[in-house]
Amino acid sequence: MTDAMAALTCLASADCPEREPALQAFYDKWLMVQATSRLPGTLARVQQLLQHPAFDLKVPNKVYALIRSFSANHVRFHAAGGAGYEFLADRVIELNALNPQVAARMARGFDRWRKFDAGRQAHAQRQLARIRDGAGLSRDVAEIVGKSLG
Repeated sequence: MTDAMAALTCLASADCPEREPALQAFYDKWLMVQATSRLPGTLARVQQLLQHPAFDLKVPNKVYALIRSFSANHVRFHAAGGAGYEFLADRVIELNALNPQVAARMARGFDRWRKFDAGRQAHAQRQLARIRDGAGLSRDVAEIVGKSLG
C-alpha cells in the first residue's frame, strides 16, 4: 500500500490523463491526495470538493482528510497571495459552530505563520484576527488562536 500511495501522490501532482482515473480508483484517500497536490489549481479543487458527495463538514475524518491536508500543503496553503489562509479561516469559522474541537484542530494550521516572510505573516495574522474577532467564538478555538497571535 505504501508504494501505491506514493504512486498516487505523484499522480495527484501530475497534469496527465492518468491522474483522474487513479484518483477515482483510490477513493478512500481521494480527498487527501487532492488537497496535497502541488498543481496550481489545488485550492480551487479543494473548494470544489467541499461540495462533493464524498465530503461532509460534519464528519471529522472528512474534514481532516480535505481541510487539514490542505493546510499541510506547504506549496499551496502558503501561497504568497494569502488565499490558502483565507480558505482555512473560513472553514475554522464555519466549523466553530458545528464542532469547536475540530475547528480548534483546524486552526492549528496557522501555528507556524511567524516562520514565513512578512507578506505571508501579514495575511495569516489578518485571518487569525478575523477568526478571533468573530461572533460566538468557542473557548477551544479562542485558545488556539489567542496563543498563535501571542
